[in-house]
Amino acid sequence: MSDLKIAIILGSTRPGRNGKAVADWVVDRAGARTAAEYELVDLADYPLPHLDEAIPPSMGQYQGEHTKAWAAKIAEFDGYIFVTPEYNHSTSGVLKNAIDYLYGEWNNKAAAFVSYGSLGGARAIEHLRAVASELQLAHVRQQLSFSLFTDFENFSLFKPGEQHDAAATTLFEQLESWTRALKTVRV
Repeated sequence: MSDLKIAIILGSTRPGRNGKAVADWVVDRAGARTAAEYELVDLADYPLPHLDEAIPPSMGQYQGEHTKAWAAKIAEFDGYIFVTPEYNHSTSGVLKNAIDYLYGEWNNKAAAFVSYGSLGGARAIEHLRAVASELQLAHVRQQLSFSLFTDFENFSLFKPGEQHDAAATTLFEQLESWTRALKTVRV
């Protein structure tokens, strides 16, 4: 068993969300990996109000019990895969809010991005890359982008093309490598 733990963070809580099927696909592919242990973290299980901490997250002085629970969960992991929809040329508000709650828990760890949307969610990933950089969260080059037009039947039933399997392998390899390297920085 690997000593690396990577969270697959499902970044949508919307009723009827397509993200659950996408996240499950990522979890399924990750299940064959041996270099890290992967776990699905569904934001629906962590109902965070709009950021309600009076002290900036960079100070690490969390007051709310919901913040403390979220921080403890995120601190368990060495790396992350963010599964995000694209809403209005960006990520979902619930994912951005969840990220903004914390600071130190993200630092010196690695991240990868999986998106879906009309243009594959590429703009959501670009937004998240900028956010990750500010949080000292290193992000790998490889990403997965699923189109609502070609990877979903009737815009709702997830049926990704076979070409995504090779890209997923590359994403996992890059993320596991960076995650292992960054773990040495935190020790």
